[in-house]
Amino acid sequence: MNRFRNTRSDYVFDGLVALLLIAIAIAVAYPLYFMIIASVSDPVYTNSGQVLLYPKGFSLAGYQRVFRDSRLLTGYRNTILYSFGFMALSLCLNVLAAYPLSNRSLVGRRLFSALFLIPMYFGGGLIPTYIVVRNIGMINKPAIICILGAMSAFYIIITRTFFENSIPPELHESAAIDGANQIQVFFRIVLPLAKPILAVLALYAFVQQWNAYFNAMMYLNDSKYYPLQLVLREILIMAQSVRDSQTEVSIESLNELAQQQKLADMIKYGVIVVSSAPLLAIFPFFQKYFAQGIMVGAVKG
Repeated sequence: MNRFRNTRSDYVFDGLVALLLIAIAIAVAYPLYFMIIASVSDPVYTNSGQVLLYPKGFSLAGYQRVFRDSRLLTGYRNTILYSFGFMALSLCLNVLAAYPLSNRSLVGRRLFSALFLIPMYFGGGLIPTYIVVRNIGMINKPAIICILGAMSAFYIIITRTFFENSIPPELHESAAIDGANQIQVFFRIVLPLAKPILAVLALYAFVQQWNAYFNAMMYLNDSKYYPLQLVLREILIMAQSVRDSQTEVSIESLNELAQQQKLADMIKYGVIVVSSAPLLAIFPFFQKYFAQGIMVGAVKG
């Protein structure tokens, strides 16, 4: 039997909290919704602020222009390969580095931790990195996209914290008594219990690589290796350049110029939706592990 009854102030507080959460949810979800309705609306209505809750002047011209480009499928394929390759390599490197650092009996543990932290605050810079990549013959090699940035001090820290706080040392001791070595303990005990933090690392790495384009722009010269973000960037720049060229050479064709400008605006919103949709689709499947991994790794006990 409940000995405590909610007072009027409790109901008022709960109501205010609910209103605040609803306001935050709307503030987060509405920009995504606006991008979707703006991508299928006439830019005249969008630019004038008339598109708020539903599309006006429905048109799929922007999506037709985006998907008509044969480079889009190539960009999707490359991005999927890069994202999964980067995710797999990042998981292997960061987990293998974090597990020994979580062992308090490791000789030189503080030194190794400091060595991992130094690159987190100090980097070599763009030009030295480019020279190194060029000297090892990795320019215009797709593998370089998966290698650069795969090992992260941030990923190592949160994984090490999870291993220290969430896996009882008694499991290691009992496995050692049964004759298991460190490799057997790692693969048979630690990894099965580390699914939450592995899901967090996988999501972080996948999103990081999916949204990345700078490394591809710097180190890839062949367009057949371009990831999706770089392909969409070129499509958007091409649409903008067509509109500008129309302004210069066909000033008398005002109607054609207006159509080109409207198409460029629709392509802009369509590009955002196309690049964001896959991440929004897979996030619900990782959400449970994401929240569990972050909280468990942050609490002592």
